[in-house]
Amino acid sequence: MSIKEMFIENYCPISADKISFTRQQASDFAKQVADDFNPLHNIDARRFCVPGDLLFSIIIAKSGLHQKMTFNFSGMVNDKVHLTFPQEIDNSFDIKDDNGKTYLTISASGNKTMNPILINALTKAYVDFSGRTFPDILVKLMAENKVMINPARPMVMYQSMSIDLHTLEAESVTLQLAKTSLSIDGKRGNAWLEFDLLSNGAVIGHGKKHMLLSGLRAYEQEVIDAMVNQYHASKTNYQA
Repeated sequence: MSIKEMFIENYCPISADKISFTRQQASDFAKQVADDFNPLHNIDARRFCVPGDLLFSIIIAKSGLHQKMTFNFSGMVNDKVHLTFPQEIDNSFDIKDDNGKTYLTISASGNKTMNPILINALTKAYVDFSGRTFPDILVKLMAENKVMINPARPMVMYQSMSIDLHTLEAESVTLQLAKTSLSIDGKRGNAWLEFDLLSNGAVIGHGKKHMLLSGLRAYEQEVIDAMVNQYHASKTNYQA
């Protein structure tokens, strides 16, 4: 398999052992691929953060897709960080910078494939699903639990994601939301988004995404509406 067959190569060169990101590359991936307009991914953001979905995409393009994989995020990656990515994962691997700080821990088991068709299909399906997290999924979840994030500093952090595939023979993949839950501890909330992985209408696996919501306060519909409108305005302005 040629790594050039991976569409992710359009957003950063993934053949090197050490990979860094420009703000433009990371922001383009967020907006053009993940449909993610989180202000943390804007090129002028003070607390700029590379999307976790971009790191996930690089890992499975570079190291292969295993039947069972878990990704635990432990640090925000900015444009000044150089990370070491594995050529292959033997049970587990820590993604670290030049100072030895860990940003992401991966565990993997089961059979592995380097099939670019399946990897591209899964990547695009997952980041498309991920891009719908806000406002579509999280706003409904917050409304049901009568809480909301701080509109002045909307912090939603990607904590972890896991996938469990029954087969690696598929070449088309879609994601379907299966279940959501939100546990609240003071001003912090843990959101769990569970999803099914399908190919040609048949379930081929499952996955779960964990997000941390901070600065929670009482739900106010008008404030939420303003946040959602601002989010859509950012998207409209970008696409104009």
